[in-house]
Amino acid sequence: MEIAVFAEQPPPGGVLTGMPIHAPFRKPFRAALAALCLAVTAPALTAPAPATAGLLDNVLSGDESALGAQEHPKILAQFGGAVKDARLQGYVEQLGRKLASTTARAREPWTFTVLDSDVVNAFAVPGGYVYVTRGLLALAKDEAEVAGVLAHEIGHVTARHSAQRQTRQTIAGILAAGVGLVFGNDTLAQLAGLGGTAVVASYSREQELEADQLGVETLRRAGYDPFAMATFLETLRRDSQYGGLRAGNKGEGGFDFFASHPATEERVRRAAELARAIPQGGARPRDPYLAAVDGMVYGDSPENGYVRDRTFAHPQLGIAFTVPKGYSLLNGAEQVIAKGQNGAAMAFDGGSAAGVSDPASFLTGVWGKGANLSNLQRITIGGMPAATATTRGEAEGESADIRLVAIRMPDGRMYRFTFLAPAGNLARFDTDFQATANSFHQLTAQEAARYRPRRVQVATVQPGDSVEGFVRRMPQEPYAEELFRIINDLPPGTPLQAGQRVKVIVGE
Repeated sequence: MEIAVFAEQPPPGGVLTGMPIHAPFRKPFRAALAALCLAVTAPALTAPAPATAGLLDNVLSGDESALGAQEHPKILAQFGGAVKDARLQGYVEQLGRKLASTTARAREPWTFTVLDSDVVNAFAVPGGYVYVTRGLLALAKDEAEVAGVLAHEIGHVTARHSAQRQTRQTIAGILAAGVGLVFGNDTLAQLAGLGGTAVVASYSREQELEADQLGVETLRRAGYDPFAMATFLETLRRDSQYGGLRAGNKGEGGFDFFASHPATEERVRRAAELARAIPQGGARPRDPYLAAVDGMVYGDSPENGYVRDRTFAHPQLGIAFTVPKGYSLLNGAEQVIAKGQNGAAMAFDGGSAAGVSDPASFLTGVWGKGANLSNLQRITIGGMPAATATTRGEAEGESADIRLVAIRMPDGRMYRFTFLAPAGNLARFDTDFQATANSFHQLTAQEAARYRPRRVQVATVQPGDSVEGFVRRMPQEPYAEELFRIINDLPPGTPLQAGQRVKVIVGE
């Protein structure tokens, strides 16, 4: 993460400003505000985009390769960059090129990237740029399932689905995570673009099913079991249920980025039907896949800090805060987002305050310059000077209540919380907002030392080993048995067999 400089800028249309003027430590605030506005369910609030183009913020026309090359570094910035694991990146790149070589675009350039994100996601943009997160790779059973993910995204590229969505309105709809094989809960569609998790496409039902068909055909041509796509879609369905279980809401609320795709049950059925129409057979190699993911970071990376239950902690920066019960945290590459119930949302970011040391002056003269701020207060948070104020953001006649909090660290860095509530509902959520801000504190060395990255570890089942025994190796994971069975494709009640290789999540 890099530190941003918050510079004074005139507010467009009266909307809050104070944008980083170069590479952000956390996502530029105006973009963060626009993203958060999508999470305010009633009414919605939007905000103008920064002067510099955002992700897929241009009309998708002209040369596709040039567009892909233009967006590639922005996507890397949003997702925390490519993984630093050369073995994992090389494995996916080699597999992707093998699949692409069987298509009509075999001679065109392709770029396959593993993103350093735990969000379960895969997507593609024009020009042959295909992305898959390590969060998704952790769920696969074997190489054929990874190939199915990549083949599906290759199908979107070869069918030019992204290039067909060319209006500004459609581009806004692209910002919803989970382009490739994901699915989900329609009530969460408004979370598009949050926390650097999205550069996705809201494909139509027909486009998504066409990509499935093209993907199955690509699997066959490359020599893989065409049923791999159907089996992985089923794993994604189970993982979505697990996410809801962890959130304690049976899949409602929280962060589910599978909102813009056809129901998984339909896609599993269709993918299986397509596979049955193809001569049976095909490879399901497991060892190369397990070798690639063995030791891979699982969950948050050290560079982005850690989400542990309702707490975000960044040992390298020495900071932490906690959100109240009922809020779900998402740690993006450039900001931290929290979503509550009934439209409440939060964003956290920070950086260098361009020489402004007083939080109140920063809030009124830099961050909120030109905005109609109310209730400005100088406060102390965690022994550090801070300031807070409220305002209302408006666009196209709709609005949301906003609380802003700025906190200055002893080294001069400025951190800020943006809290949003549906218009007229600030009082309803303000206790939660203020509790979150007041929980911000500096980590002691002892506290920071408690946080370590979790990793995927491949183990061989020995005689007498049981699921319960492996689950005991994962005490840090909520609902550990459910997770263990999902990542190893073990249906409930299925025992282990001696000699079987399984994935275990280890670490603090």
